[in-house]
Amino acid sequence: MKKVNSIFDVLGPIMIGPSSSHTAGAARLAKIASSIAGENIVKVKFYLHGSFMHTYKGHGTDRALLAGIMGLDPYDEQLRDSFELAQKINLKYEFIPQDLGPVHPNTVKFEIENESGAKTVIMGSSTGGGAVLITNINGYEVKFTSDYFTLIINYPDVKGVITSVSSILSQEGINIATMNVSRKSKGKEATMIIETDGDVNDDIINKIKELEIVTTVIKIGTIKGGEINV
Repeated sequence: MKKVNSIFDVLGPIMIGPSSSHTAGAARLAKIASSIAGENIVKVKFYLHGSFMHTYKGHGTDRALLAGIMGLDPYDEQLRDSFELAQKINLKYEFIPQDLGPVHPNTVKFEIENESGAKTVIMGSSTGGGAVLITNINGYEVKFTSDYFTLIINYPDVKGVITSVSSILSQEGINIATMNVSRKSKGKEATMIIETDGDVNDDIINKIKELEIVTTVIKIGTIKGGEINV
């Protein structure tokens, strides 16, 4: 008997468009990428791999990705008009078919630029039934799905940071579901991805930010009822 991991496996996601993988999943990926990159996005390049590369126009993947970057949910009727909406806010975008290597066939790499000139590179996959997996942020290997509340914490690679962050969450009654730590080299910048069973409120976020060694903290919400709660 096949294991059922999500309600999406039974009913499918609430969405606009022909395909849960190529439309709903694409919109979710882009909305998560937008949350990671921050506000005032002015330019984005979408590098499309595998089946995304070959079918992105016919399945509406291009419209879905653009809608997600602008913060729209997969079921938002405005998804169909994402090109027009992007033009209204002067959002520059480009879709680039590219082989991204040995990754899931429904994978996209985002190169996002904010109004300040800050750039963020994110890669993720639409894994079926509207589910998604983020696999890389700015060159750091990560792994999270937005099935849980997620914290993305950047900090210098020194001793004690993981313990300090874990202690704050424990004191606030937040249970850690998964933790993934990645660094490019010893002693340089590191990224900690923490998925939690409960919501992490602003007070807890601020306590983590008050740690002198932490440089940035980003919170990503969960996928519930077809909506990404960020």
